[in-house]
Order: sequence, then structure tokens, then C-alpha cells
Amino acid sequence: MTQEQNTKPASWHATTIVLVKKNGKTVIAGDGQVSLGQTIVKANAKKVRRLGKGDVIAGFAGATADAFTLFERLEGKLEQYPGQLTRACVELAKDWRMDRYLRRLEAMMLVADREVGLTLTGAGDVLEPEAFEHGSVAAIGSGGNYALAAARALLDQPIEADVIAKRAMEIAADICVYTNRNIVLESI
Repeated sequence: MTQEQNTKPASWHATTIVLVKKNGKTVIAGDGQVSLGQTIVKANAKKVRRLGKGDVIAGFAGATADAFTLFERLEGKLEQYPGQLTRACVELAKDWRMDRYLRRLEAMMLVADREVGLTLTGAGDVLEPEAFEHGSVAAIGSGGNYALAAARALLDQPIEADVIAKRAMEIAADICVYTNRNIVLESI
């Protein structure tokens, strides 16, 4: 360990969030673990929730206070652009990238309504997941790649989106030390 790494304070770290769209159903699932350095400080955090009037679901990875700030901002954009999730997310991404305060926020989000699922980042990205024959998936966080791979592998199986999301999260929890099996799942 370098001197700089040794003197750096421990930071809140990691999570896993996965989005699955299949057969007209969209699901976002997330784990409940909050870690500070090598310590689990909370096992049942709720990182997935409904926004607006309940017609949008979202999950976050990153600093909790930053994520709540982004949730609040996104709700404001949803009020400004009702029924236009993509437009609201693009406007949030613009603010996130341009505003000095927001630019320092350390979080990523997956958001979805009945029509679209999106990944939002502080770099100004608003990305729709790649569509496959049987649906689409996206994931973020430290265990995101594990959940993404598992969900993609399950996408063509005769199982529903919520089952795929839950199973993908369980697989990620088996591999990623920053992901647990306290899964919160929201669907629309």
C-alpha cells in the first residue's frame, strides 16, 4: 500500500443494481449492503425505489447522499416533463455535467418506466441498454458486471423479468464481496 492509500479515509463503497426488461415488464433490483472500507455497516439499505407518481423506478450505486440529491433532481425533471422519462434524464444529465455542485456527485443510476430503461452517469451519459431478441438488461455498481452477465445468460430462458433480476443479484452476491442477498426489487 502506498503512503497516499494508507492515509486516505475509508469511504462508503459499492453495490449492485440490475435492470431487466422482458415480455413488457421492467424490473430494477438492488442489494442492501453498505460498506465502509472493509466493514459492512448496513445490510438492508433500500437502493431501489419508485419516483414521481410511482410510474418510474430507479436504483443507485454510489454515495447515498449524492444519490438522494439525484433522485430529488430527477423527480423535479419528471414534474417538468411528465411522461417523458428520456427527456427528463437528458435534462438531469445536462445539469449533472454542467453544474459545479452536481459535477462532484459520485453516483450512477438506472431508471425505467414502461417504455424505456436508462443508465445515467455524471459524465453526461444517458444510455439505453442494448436490446436482445428476448429483452434487455443493464447493471451498475461493483457487482454490476456479474449481475449483467448472469441476467444476459438467463434472458432467453422461459422465466420472467423479476425472476431473472433476483437470480442475477444472487449470482452477483456469490461473487462480489460488496453485494449481499438482501434484495429490493421494484417492477412496472
